[in-house]
Amino acid sequence: MTPPRGESDETGADKTGTTRAALFGGESAGRAVYVISVAAELAGVHPQTLRVYERKGLVDPSRTGGGSRRYSQRDIEHLRHIGMLTGLGLNLEGVRRVLALEAEVEALRAELERVREESRDELAQTHRHYRRDLVPLRQALVWRPGRSTDARRGRR
Repeated sequence: MTPPRGESDETGADKTGTTRAALFGGESAGRAVYVISVAAELAGVHPQTLRVYERKGLVDPSRTGGGSRRYSQRDIEHLRHIGMLTGLGLNLEGVRRVLALEAEVEALRAELERVREESRDELAQTHRHYRRDLVPLRQALVWRPGRSTDARRGRR
């Protein structure tokens, strides 16, 4: 059974088969389209709470030419994350510190991945260099047991 128009089933797919992730992923996730009342409702908080979060530097919504706040889907997810942290008992300063630490961890992960990639590239380059310096077996000197260098020269 398909959900009514505009509604989605338990997988998040609407009548056309489009998922919420497809609608809000990628570039459209960053488009600031929600006014403060809608954003507050989607995040499960009061609009005044969003103003407090903004004053504390926890969220930075876009602004229209007239100065009205506009929130993106990413902002909504960020607000839900803040709500989860406050629900765990953190005060807003604690939330701010956790968010800063999460951003630092993410930056360190990206740097670690970059260093790993550079290491893989350098290792591959070293292996290519070794292969270039290898001498084929047919061209290598062969040592034959039982014959010393003196014997070849006529000495025993």
